Amino acid sequence: MPLRKQISAFVIVGVIAATAHYGALIALVELFGWSPVPATLIGYLCGGITSYVLNRRHTFVSDRTHSEAIWRFIAVATTGFFATWGMMIIFVEKAEAPYLLAQVVTTGIVMLWSFLGNKLWTFRKA
Repeated sequence: MPLRKQISAFVIVGVIAATAHYGALIALVELFGWSPVPATLIGYLCGGITSYVLNRRHTFVSDRTHSEAIWRFIAVATTGFFATWGMMIIFVEKAEAPYLLAQVVTTGIVMLWSFLGNKLWTFRKA
């Protein structure tokens, strides 16, 4: 798949995954009174599941079996998870930034990491 089309697909999948992530984050904070940091980590997991399913099928069109790809995806996602956790602590708890603004900045950084990690390692041709 040409890189331009792949990036477009990744962005579309990213919007869908971000909707799952932000939906969980906002619901947990606003409806259930959770603190933003643990709420965003639950949201990250919701977005991650969505991302794996859609990116495997539509963005990277991988021929790797699930057993080969899933552990790689989890490794990339786990790195992103801890990066999200660290950045949200810095932005929300230390810098006292609004949690949604902090999440937007964090999402941009982690999204770049995820695209490169998944393109170059997770879903690379077996």
